[in-house]
Amino acid sequence: MASLHESLTKFKKQQEKCQTTLTSIAAKAASSRATTNQKATTAIASSSINTKSPAPAVKFSNDTERLQHINSIRKAPVGAQIKRVIDLLLETRKAFTPEQINEACYVDMNANKAVFDSMRKNPKVSYDGKCFSYKSKHDLKDKSQLLVLIRKFPEGIAVIDLKDAYPNVIDDLQARQFLSRPQVQVRKPQELEFDFLLFF
Repeated sequence: MASLHESLTKFKKQQEKCQTTLTSIAAKAASSRATTNQKATTAIASSSINTKSPAPAVKFSNDTERLQHINSIRKAPVGAQIKRVIDLLLETRKAFTPEQINEACYVDMNANKAVFDSMRKNPKVSYDGKCFSYKSKHDLKDKSQLLVLIRKFPEGIAVIDLKDAYPNVIDDLQARQFLSRPQVQVRKPQELEFDFLLFF
């Protein structure tokens, strides 16, 4: 119990030391920003520092949870980071630079060459030299393009190939009654499940 108390006391002293270091750094940064009348400003600042109560303590734990989350993402396997980026691109349907991807989902593609190269070569991702964007199997934007594509395949087309074409594609298929039955499953030798469009 005594060693625990000693460790706690030591930790508190370390935090106090770090706090004073942070306060002095903040004071130095504030004083270095003064551009004109540095002597007068310094005199005013020093007198105001002496008369005011000390600044509120900055806690190290304020941002700890977010930083731990970022760290866990960056230490995750390459495949998990790639999935995170592809999910972001699919949900937003926008083009992102590596810096924007880092801001949005904390995957630092500039620092992780394996993620960057894998994303560049990924068939679900389009890379134009600057930005990454989601690339669906069929480049469809709306119902009319969907109908044109469906007419090109008289034997039917797998719904899985269309699911990511645009956000409301399944609703459009159901509204037009192109799905034979909701969730039609056809077993393949590899035990994959597919939905197919059937025409009557």
